[in-house]
This record gives sequence, C-alpha cells and structure tokens, in this order.
Amino acid sequence: MGYKTIVGLEIHVELLTKTKIFCNCVNEFGGDANTHCCPVCLGLPGAIPKLNKGALEFGIKAGLAFNCQISEWVKMDRKHYFYPDLSKGYQVSQDDNPLCRNGYVEIEVEEGLKRIGIQRIHMEEDTGKSIHTEGGDTLVDYNRAGVPLIEIVTAPDINSSEEARMFLENLRNILRYIEVSDCKMEEGSLRCDVNINVVDTETGKKTNITELKNLNSFKAVASAIEYEERRHISLLEKGENTAKETRRWNEVENKTVVMRDKGSADNYRYAVDVDVLPVVIEKEWIDEIRDSLPELPHQKKERFIKEYALPEYDAGVLTQSKELAQFYEETNKYAKDPKQVSNWVMGDVLRRLNDEEMEIEDLKFQPKDLADLLEFINAGKISNNIGKKVLREMFETGEKPEAIIKKKGLIQISDEGELEGIIEKVLDENQQSVIDYKNGKDRALGFIIGQVMKATKGKANPQLVNKMVRERIEKR
Repeated sequence: MGYKTIVGLEIHVELLTKTKIFCNCVNEFGGDANTHCCPVCLGLPGAIPKLNKGALEFGIKAGLAFNCQISEWVKMDRKHYFYPDLSKGYQVSQDDNPLCRNGYVEIEVEEGLKRIGIQRIHMEEDTGKSIHTEGGDTLVDYNRAGVPLIEIVTAPDINSSEEARMFLENLRNILRYIEVSDCKMEEGSLRCDVNINVVDTETGKKTNITELKNLNSFKAVASAIEYEERRHISLLEKGENTAKETRRWNEVENKTVVMRDKGSADNYRYAVDVDVLPVVIEKEWIDEIRDSLPELPHQKKERFIKEYALPEYDAGVLTQSKELAQFYEETNKYAKDPKQVSNWVMGDVLRRLNDEEMEIEDLKFQPKDLADLLEFINAGKISNNIGKKVLREMFETGEKPEAIIKKKGLIQISDEGELEGIIEKVLDENQQSVIDYKNGKDRALGFIIGQVMKATKGKANPQLVNKMVRERIEKR
C-alpha cells in the first residue's frame, strides 16, 4: 500500500515599507506598546484609510519575481472574522481579485527541477499582538496593526517536508533579493501556515485537509508536516479519517494539537471595503517595476557557474543571499582563482560567521582583504594553515592581513639554506623513522615533515619541506 502526501502553504510576509498600509504610522519592529498607531490603524470611527503606493509596488514586485500575472485593477475587501487584536472587528484584505495570480517557484529535487505553483498573492493588513499576563488579563499592542502584508498561497504541489523546506528557502531568498521584506521569522515578518492531507495511491481515498497555523521556523514547518503525515497515514490504515480542523505545533511535545474546527470561506463574510478606493494599475508601471528587478538567485547561480567555472553546489551556496554573492564577486575582482575564493568563503568564512551568529555584512574586513590574504598564500609567503590563523585575527580585529603577518612574524620560511640545517637535525634525531620510510612505511615521512614544521613553529614552506626531506633521505 502506498501513500502520497499533499501539502499547500500559505505564507504571510511583512513588507519593508517605511509606513503602514493605510496610514502614515511608522512600519518598524518593536517600540513601546501602542506608540506606532493612529485613528486609521486603530479603526476609529471617521478615520479614512488610503492605500500605500509603496506597499502596492512591493506586492507587484514580488508577483513578478514569482512569475505571476498582475491584476490591472485592484480593490480591497473586508474580512469579517473575529480578531481580538484588530479593534475595528474586521481585517482589510483581498477576496476574489488578488493582486497576483498563477505564478511558480522552482525547486531542485532528485528528478530535476520541480515547479511549485503559486495560486495567488494578495495584500492585506497585519493584526495587532495580544499579550497574556500571568494574572489572566489580556493586553493588546496595536503597533503591528496595519503593517502591510502579502499572503502567498501555493498550489498543493508539495509532497514532502523536504520539498516544503526547499520551497520556503527559495521563496525567502527571492524576497530578500528584491528587498521587499527582511523575512525575519523570529520577528514575525515571515509566518507560515500549512494545509496537509494524505491520499492512498491504491484506493484513492483521501484524508480531510488539516490546517497548521503560525509555524515560526522552517524546522517547525518540516517537523509538523512529518508528524501530520504519520498521523494521517495511521488513520487511513485504521479505516478512519481526520476531522476538518485547525491545529498548532507544540514544540515541547513535538506534536500538533487541536486549536479549533476548520471554518469555511463563508465564515469570513467578505464584503467590498468602500473606504479604500479601487486602483487601476497601468501596464507601463508594471513594466517599470519588472525592469527594476535585480538578478534573482537562480539567474545569479547560472551566471556564477558559467562566469567563474564553479561547481553547481558552490554556486548554489554562494547565491543564497545577495550580500554573500556580492562579497564573493567583490573578492574576485582582486583575486586570481575563483574556486579558491569559493573554498575560503564557503569554508572558513561561513563557518566562522555561523559560529559567531553573524551576517556577512557584519564582517570587520573587506573583500579585498581576503583577496590579499589569498595572495600571501599563493605567493608562498605564508602557509595555508597560517592563513587560517590570520583570517581568525581579521575576524576579531579587522586588521589588514599584511599588518597581522608582520606583527606576528608569520612570514613563511622558503630559504633552502635556512631549512637545511633544521631538516638534517630532525633526521638525525629520528633515524628509525628514516629507516621505516625507506622500508615502505609512508606514514614515517609525514611524521618527519611534522617534526620539521614543529621545529619551525609552522613557518616552513610545507611543499619545500616535503621536497627537501625526500631528497635528504635518498642521500642517506
């Protein structure tokens, strides 16, 4: 018996406009409670909302980046649904005429590229935030109320937790590239809901769709999908079905728990918002926005493969963020070997950034400094291992590599005359290793070279040491 998992995602993305969607209140995370609000975003009687052109432009930009058709006429609707953290009692959203339709994002699976459809992208306002006190009271902070959102609704084209993760990573990278959102899940600027059910591929019997709400990390999305997948299959095997319900992910117990019965679209009681005037979007404006789109991650990846002769894996890692790609390209302006730059950026630089929980833009040194460090290595002035130590110092102090090398006396010993005496002394002190090497034990050579490097405190040119040790042993 076989089963197929069917997943659709609803992703809420806060837009990086300076002001909220219908008023001039600042759109900014944090701040003292209820200091970023006014009669419009509080929904007070007589307040007249006005659609933010910047939010509309960002919505169009996202739609174009995701290969969508853009509506040339936009209206806003009222979603009459109980929101304790929206004081006016409804949310301004879009119902039957979303801003964007029929797009897609591609992900790489074992069989090749898989297209995940995007059914719609619509605009709406965010809600406020409920704060529950230990005394049992509920307070509301309206700073977030009215922050512009786009909701991205996928087709049910996702069939595993891994595909969901890849899709979300690609989506987030594109949104960051086009600079419409910072996508910081920890601050709530990207939130994800999951719709999931399972079909028995032999009988065609399907479970009812379960909605999973407000998942705040990619890990939570994957874990919740995997849990629900097992739960749905178990029910099918018993001849049972799931209830039509909304659930949430309990991270402590690693399982989903019921929140409420799943409502239908009728519960929302959509009606046209007569306070927000409809907008006609001219084709020329759409074309201008399309022309302003930057090179997107998949486009940059293909260029890196062709222009820098990088493996596909390297190109994929380096183009995950716009800032990382820019750092790599800037370094290449001064360096001679794109693959060497890739190895260092993907290896030591990214590893240290992850360890320190830093972003590439937080680095204290510039791309040219990394290129200069690689030039010291390539010229034989320092070893690769010394280079790693210098890079560590650059991370901590921001000093230039040349200054660090001179200050710490790290210039590599490449003078044969200076190395000859050291090598002879090491050979004299390790006669048994010399004999072992001559008898075919290659490990003995590594030990001897290690002793020479130890005697020179790692400053000897390792390639030159290797050559000289072999020559001296052959003469004995």
